[in-house]
Amino acid sequence: MVLRRWRSPPSRGLSFVKRFRHFLAIDWSGAMGARQKGIALAIADGAGGPPVLVRHLWSRQDVLAVLRDDLPPDTLVGLDLGIALPFADCGAYFPGWPDTPPDARALWAMIDRIAADEPNLGANTVVAHPALRPYFRDGAETGARFGCDGAGHGRGRFRATELAQARMGCKPYSNFNLVGAAQVGKSSLTGMRMLHQLRGHLPVWPVDPLPLGGSAVVEIYTTLAAREAGRSASRAKMRTVAELNQALGSLGSPPVPQEGAIDDHSSDALLAAAWLRAVAHDPRRWSPEGMTPGIARTEGWTFGAG
Repeated sequence: MVLRRWRSPPSRGLSFVKRFRHFLAIDWSGAMGARQKGIALAIADGAGGPPVLVRHLWSRQDVLAVLRDDLPPDTLVGLDLGIALPFADCGAYFPGWPDTPPDARALWAMIDRIAADEPNLGANTVVAHPALRPYFRDGAETGARFGCDGAGHGRGRFRATELAQARMGCKPYSNFNLVGAAQVGKSSLTGMRMLHQLRGHLPVWPVDPLPLGGSAVVEIYTTLAAREAGRSASRAKMRTVAELNQALGSLGSPPVPQEGAIDDHSSDALLAAAWLRAVAHDPRRWSPEGMTPGIARTEGWTFGAG
């Protein structure tokens, strides 16, 4: 399939985190429809060279198929979405609801079960569920349980990793927020359906321990990659190849061989793939301050935050 050309010879003598040989960044989308212009995949070879955009009009099921059946060996996959909902702030995803899941794996299973009849890995039925609707803010209303105190106002609830992002100068959005161009709630819910369907195929760090071999998935936030490439959070989006190549150079990556305009989904994915290749060997990225075992199990973490 689409990624087979990047399969490379087996590597030898790599340390625990240097063992990854491919770095795949996925800019995800929770928009309605079978195929999404907002989904972009880019891959960087651990041996070097510029990151490469995998050109295709992607569906979410296409991406699931690649991750399940067609990854190059030893690939670190970065997904630009939230892999869980806030838990630590209230002691539950859905405080006050007797059926609230106990951890991220159970959350993924619940979301996939409720939305099982929706095509395209949609998750609208999750938000419409009468027991869950009060916890979300959508285009029609702000639910009474949108805030942890039940007040239903403010920016909503945040995971520990999102609070770490804020301390780094970013402006994260609550995964319970489904309103606005910058919201990530819809994409995160659809992504959680995919993560459940990947169970048994790919580990998802840090919900799952990072294995000693093979491929793995991490959550990414492309603004963090842009910041490490010398751009501010307010200038994280790059819409020209010249801007992208300047950022790639800051990460020690060769430039992409093109010119002119580029959409920000593609530039986000290309930069994030190069960033993953540049930083994945750093052991500190895998042991962020503030990530307890309980937070890892329930909320997960954003790779590079903290």
